[in-house]
Amino acid sequence: MGFVAIVLVIWFGAVVLWYAVSAALRNADVDKIKQRLTGTTKSKKKESNAPAPAQLFQTEDKHTGRVTVRLLRKYKIQDRLQEVLEQAGLRWHVARLVHACLACFLGGYLVVWMLADFRSLALVAGLIAGCIPFVFVFRKRTLRMRKFEEQFPESLEFVARSMRAGHAFSVSLEMLHREFQEPLSGEFRRTFEEHNLGLPLDAALTKLSRRVPMLDVHFFVSAVLLQKKTGGNLAEILDKLAYVIRERFKLRGRIRAVSAHGKMTGLALTCIPIGVAVILFYANEEYAKFFFTDEIGHIMAAAAITLQIIGYLVIKKIVSIEV
Repeated sequence: MGFVAIVLVIWFGAVVLWYAVSAALRNADVDKIKQRLTGTTKSKKKESNAPAPAQLFQTEDKHTGRVTVRLLRKYKIQDRLQEVLEQAGLRWHVARLVHACLACFLGGYLVVWMLADFRSLALVAGLIAGCIPFVFVFRKRTLRMRKFEEQFPESLEFVARSMRAGHAFSVSLEMLHREFQEPLSGEFRRTFEEHNLGLPLDAALTKLSRRVPMLDVHFFVSAVLLQKKTGGNLAEILDKLAYVIRERFKLRGRIRAVSAHGKMTGLALTCIPIGVAVILFYANEEYAKFFFTDEIGHIMAAAAITLQIIGYLVIKKIVSIEV
């Protein structure tokens, strides 16, 4: 166990050092670019030693987490994680997320291994701590999608009013950036810029539906593409779509109010056994050690945790009603 801890500490130090060196190199590249743009580049005696021109646009950082990215590509996980990071509004590399998970795992493992009497819990604590970055990313993604969903009906009505005033549909999308806040303004500005740079409108809207995986956005994209092919009054279509979305919000609020009791019941039934286990560990430590030292106790603890998780998921499935 000590050897594993030493290896993990060395690995963590190497990752931190690598990030520091990469940040220094990036800052040096930024300074070079500023000098080139402002015309303050100093002349050098030997032209052969002049550095190569720096790239202003870079699609991928090939130096950060090279081994990690290769592993993620091998198992086809990189694209999915990058999509989740974009939906969360985080400008992270996938390797940064993975390294953060490994660092949290290392921190949780070492803290429990050095402080707890039962060092067998260090692995469990490390796994729980390693999931913290993923929980943060998915939580931020959920909040961002919820905020986008709240702004979406009003944005559809704004586009409809703008088109009645004589603006084109693409110009109406660009106006959303000035009139609304993030995250809706950023997503529609990206859609407008993609279309303005030559991407067809249907392709830009399809990419929008992928970045924002919501049923309402799929309705909006389908309505626009269908109107483009068959014709019709798009402003009226968007008004009706906004009305339908608002009605879905009202129905969803009523369902949440009705199912709140079931969610609280499931949370209470899940937390009670955990609280009893903690109290029992401090009240009668010798009795609680049975679950950590005896083989039968390991089986009973694993079975109890598994059944507890299954029960929570069943209750959550019952009270979760999609509209």
